[in-house]
Amino acid sequence: MTDLDLSGLAAEHGGSPSLRGYLASPPGDGPWPGLVMIHEIFGIDDVMRRHADRLASLGYLTLAVDLYSDGGARRCLVSTMRAMLKGSGRAFADIEVARRYLAGSERCTGKIGVIGFCMGGGFALLNAGAGYDAAAVNYGQLPKNLDEVLTGAYPIVGSYGRRDPSLRGAAAKLETALTNAGVAHDVKEYPAASHAFLNDAEAGPRVLRPLMRVAGIGPEPDSAADAWKRIEAFFGDHLR
Repeated sequence: MTDLDLSGLAAEHGGSPSLRGYLASPPGDGPWPGLVMIHEIFGIDDVMRRHADRLASLGYLTLAVDLYSDGGARRCLVSTMRAMLKGSGRAFADIEVARRYLAGSERCTGKIGVIGFCMGGGFALLNAGAGYDAAAVNYGQLPKNLDEVLTGAYPIVGSYGRRDPSLRGAAAKLETALTNAGVAHDVKEYPAASHAFLNDAEAGPRVLRPLMRVAGIGPEPDSAADAWKRIEAFFGDHLR
């Protein structure tokens, strides 16, 4: 597992000047399919690193790109969220740099997927036609122009929690849009889960965690176990 300096490649493709990432490699010699992993709103923390390590253990060369490289969450959160809502901005260039790194690596087969959590799920969905072979969208915000975004999209596996107050009805809406667009998909809403249910521990600033618990936000192991099985099967079908 390696902390990666992506600034050179970022300079060539309009990414953040100090762009970094966390590269998790499967055991063995490879080559392997690649995954660009996009973190949740709190950035790359231990929970996100464990997600990357888990994906690597499944046989994917996983690059978690740090969208907060040029100043941390406090300085970059607003501009990153603004880019997601707008559908354009430096965050998209940073994600593309991560994809290009994997595409140019001898350790990657050339098959590349994208997976995102929370804010990252929204970015994964917005990159629907951007050179990937499959995507996992985990409780990601749906764009207003969803039908347009899904035109020519890659296969998508989506996981949402029914108790997530910020995304009520999102799973059903995404399911309908993917069906209408003729995109291969697997979308599921989990009755016992809320936001961030795939995490294996509480995340975010400690001062916010009691409020998140009250809101039901955080790990839900049974739902997470099923979602991870679906993600593994879906990527196995479309990236191998």
